[in-house]
Amino acid sequence: MDSEELKDRTMRFAVRVMRLAEALPKSVRGRVVAQQLCRSGTSVAANYRAALRSKSRADFANKISIVLEEADESLFWIELIAEAGLLPEQRLRALASEAEELVRIFAATRRTARNRES
Repeated sequence: MDSEELKDRTMRFAVRVMRLAEALPKSVRGRVVAQQLCRSGTSVAANYRAALRSKSRADFANKISIVLEEADESLFWIELIAEAGLLPEQRLRALASEAEELVRIFAATRRTARNRES
């Protein structure tokens, strides 16, 4: 997968996260989780875009680390939604799978970037 495809994928992930956040209950806990999920899920796309414009390999590795953290945090919020019973697990399965895959991709990307720095 090239960087443009991955950029598009992170953008689609951000849109799916926002849609999921809109579906959460309008309770206090639903709103809190929705805000956190929106922040981390949209940050994946925004920070990946920033990484593509990095000034050096070290800068790229640092920015990819942020993308990885945000993707993993998004996965946490999706898992919490399931655990708290805020939405049916079936509704979350595909997005959780996408988040897991993004975590794997960005972990591998970070490893590669750090190895190239050495």
